[in-house]
Amino acid sequence: MGALVSYETQIPMDAGPTATTYGELNRAYDFFNDRLFGGELPRCLITMQRHKGAYGYFSPDRFGSRDGEVADEIALNPTHFAHRTLREIMSTLVHEMAHLWQKHFGKMPRGAYHDKQWAKKMHEVGLHPSSTGGPGGKETGQKVSHFIKDDGPFARAFADFEQLGMNELFGDRFAESEKAAKSRAKKRASKTKFTCEQCDLNAWAKPDARLICGECSEPMVCEEPDEDEEA
Repeated sequence: MGALVSYETQIPMDAGPTATTYGELNRAYDFFNDRLFGGELPRCLITMQRHKGAYGYFSPDRFGSRDGEVADEIALNPTHFAHRTLREIMSTLVHEMAHLWQKHFGKMPRGAYHDKQWAKKMHEVGLHPSSTGGPGGKETGQKVSHFIKDDGPFARAFADFEQLGMNELFGDRFAESEKAAKSRAKKRASKTKFTCEQCDLNAWAKPDARLICGECSEPMVCEEPDEDEEA
């Protein structure tokens, strides 16, 4: 699909914070759409949402115009911009783009479930789905993050995108002060939420605890900020 602004050109900083930030995100969307999805994905509305517990989410058909046009939403959480690298932030964008691909070219699962079709697409674009965000996690389930495959399609595409240059994204400056971060870390060390991916039963324990669901006899997953709350 033709881009309104070439992804080879950075948005000028004098355009202002709104045009710069959203313009750069739209530019990144066009770049990764071209490089990883063959330019097939339709345009969507990219937003920044302070959504607790998520790095981002996909919401199909979320917005509409008065003349009847409908647009999907991809949201990124600016709360985490300060402590995540641009590579990680862009991987979240692509993670949500995989959901958008499934909506238009596959079959959407129920609710926010991450199924095998979505997981296969993630592998194709160079992101390894994982419920833990690292090796060994489940590739499907209600809450699934990912990690970047070394020398995979995303890693190579991002290296090229980085060469083009990108303005710094405006993130939430007051998301977490140093004092709040220490308090949060202390609280997390003593009380962390675990969830059974089969029946959504919740329990709280120290983050290194190994819990088994009494209903399903399945391991319970320690919840960290993930990519999806509203897919």
